[in-house]
Amino acid sequence: MSLVQSFFARPKFLIPLIVFLSVAGFFAAGLKLDSTRVPSPLVGKSAPSFNLPLLHLEQASFRPEDMKGQAWLLNVWASWCVACREEHEVLFELKDRGIPIVGLNYQDEPDDALRWLQDLGNPYLVTPIADKQGAAAIDWGVYGVPETFVIDRSGVIVYKHIGPITYNDVTSVILPLIEDSKS
Repeated sequence: MSLVQSFFARPKFLIPLIVFLSVAGFFAAGLKLDSTRVPSPLVGKSAPSFNLPLLHLEQASFRPEDMKGQAWLLNVWASWCVACREEHEVLFELKDRGIPIVGLNYQDEPDDALRWLQDLGNPYLVTPIADKQGAAAIDWGVYGVPETFVIDRSGVIVYKHIGPITYNDVTSVILPLIEDSKS
């Protein structure tokens, strides 16, 4: 019997090989997945409620219910987030198109966030709301920053984007969803 035949004749050697090949196959398949398209259990459901203070004016607050009747975006960001800087220009494009964007400042120091907005500009309809402890973000299923949610006129989340949004995302996904929500 040859060495190869004797190796495959013993099942105790085959089991680790089969397990290794199976695990390697799952990892290879996972590498092909788009990390910005993580399914969210909130898509198709009402946006979670919160009542948070505005970043620059703690006596004023914002609630998602304040936006009912219009389609809008919730953009979760932080001054310490490099990818948030990357998408910031794209948010101005959305603002220029009349899309209301609410900024949820996530686990950030208010002074740092306000300085960041002063330096880069403020694309948000509502001066960002402060979620210093991250509790509201957890309710929204946020994994990290940036993340952007599209909410329709009735207050239902219709889309979640993980990572920085691009001009392509704006034209191919976000604007069509906003338009669909208007009808």
